[in-house]
Amino acid sequence: MTANKAASAKPVKEKKEVKEENTAIDRTFPDVVPGTVVKISQQITETTPKGEEKKRIQVFEGTVLARKHGKGIGSTITVRKISNGVGVEKIFPLHLPTVKKIEVVKRLKVRRAKLMHLRTSNKRLKEIK
Repeated sequence: MTANKAASAKPVKEKKEVKEENTAIDRTFPDVVPGTVVKISQQITETTPKGEEKKRIQVFEGTVLARKHGKGIGSTITVRKISNGVGVEKIFPLHLPTVKKIEVVKRLKVRRAKLMHLRTSNKRLKEIK
């Protein structure tokens, strides 16, 4: 009886290992906290009038105002810079595939977790040595 069960058992299928690129890329960025001046390189795709796609790297340099959602996959940072006398803010998801590189330029001394007061004041922050 046991021989029939073994004979009628379905054969075990081998698992195929499929390697997919760009699925789970281990992305390590420097520790970015509020008060850090960073340069973020982001890949921009533009369409020409002829319909061709051109890719280029655009750099956004500014002060980190806030970091949200910890160090998880959905973590974001808010970066602010002054361009031609106008304040510009961008929110970058850290695990966005178009974010290629984050460089720390300098670290500033702060005593807050969120630096939203920098939107309305022109305070100078001291650099950490």
